[in-house]
Parts: sequence; C-alpha cells; structure tokens
Amino acid sequence: MPPTGKLIDALYRDEILRARRMSPEDKLLAGVRLFDYACQITAAGIRNQFPGIDEERVHEILRQRLAWRRKLEACQRASEATGES
Repeated sequence: MPPTGKLIDALYRDEILRARRMSPEDKLLAGVRLFDYACQITAAGIRNQFPGIDEERVHEILRQRLAWRRKLEACQRASEATGES
C-alpha cells in the first residue's frame, strides 16, 4: 500500500526535527556525506553512460559536470540579481 499524505508529512516533520537537534558539526558532516553520496551516484551514471572507461576519466567527467553546475548556479544568481527570469 502506498504511503498516505499524512504519513509522508509525519516522516518529513520527524526528519526536520531531527535535523534541528543536530549540532553544527554534525550538520556539516551530513552535508559532506550527502555530497559524497551524490558524487558516487553521478559517477555510477557516468560509468553506465560510458562503459569501459577508466576511473581517471570518470573523475574527469564528474569534475566537468560539477563545474557546469557551478556555472549554471552563477548564471541563475546573476539573473535573479538583475530581476530577469
């Protein structure tokens, strides 16, 4: 049976309360772990997209994608600062 909206809301609320109780150090560590996990998932996608490439090339493509994301975020911030959509 799929989760109900009430269950989803309760789980989300518990997660928020847990995060609020975390020390700043634990929050920083959680952010680092989340970033590392996201990089692992992205690297797995790269390996799937390019079968047979070596790990050095996987990391190179990952670095390129992170750089593209930073550029996109910078463009979005600049656009928001000038009031463009």
